[in-house]
Amino acid sequence: MHITWLGSTALKIQTKPGEQDITIIIDPYKQETGTTPRSLAPNIAIISDTKKETFTLSGEPFIFNSPGEIETKGVLITAALGHDPEKIIIRIDSENMSIAHLGITNKQLTNEQLDIVNGVDILCLPVGGGEGYDADQAVKTVNSIEPRIIIPLGFKSDNEPTAADVSTFLKAIGLKADEPEKKVILRKKDLPQEDTQIIVLAKE
Repeated sequence: MHITWLGSTALKIQTKPGEQDITIIIDPYKQETGTTPRSLAPNIAIISDTKKETFTLSGEPFIFNSPGEIETKGVLITAALGHDPEKIIIRIDSENMSIAHLGITNKQLTNEQLDIVNGVDILCLPVGGGEGYDADQAVKTVNSIEPRIIIPLGFKSDNEPTAADVSTFLKAIGLKADEPEKKVILRKKDLPQEDTQIIVLAKE
């Protein structure tokens, strides 16, 4: 499984649950500042906030943007209602790994939301403050979910120049990360078994 950060809370996930490579795009929103892809052609597009305008999605992607559960193209997608009616909390299962993506939120998760994302292998959450968690809120959320790997999102970049730097979150959680890379490759057999790992992605 390959994971790439596109800025803000947008991710590109390339997975192979069967014989076919599947590209998933999460939160493909147009940004007020900075660069975003002009167009992408995913197999699956997941929208965690339906109030936001997306950039161009070419082809005929399967679009998921509401609470519920569905399996498509070998990928299981589960979502709980977010804190606002137009938002969802997302879980993706593929390649025997689970990923939670919390979208843009600064509120602690409800029991219903935790039921879906608790104990996932990989947790992607906003850490830059504002509409996303500040560092202390993000640490509380991580502790309530207990993932094996944390991928911070929504920190300072050309899309969000006033957001907190990712170093603020790293200091609050007390963990170190390797130098940011534009893509991470994750395999089930390589997931950490004891200590939690943080992966900081450089924006593609």
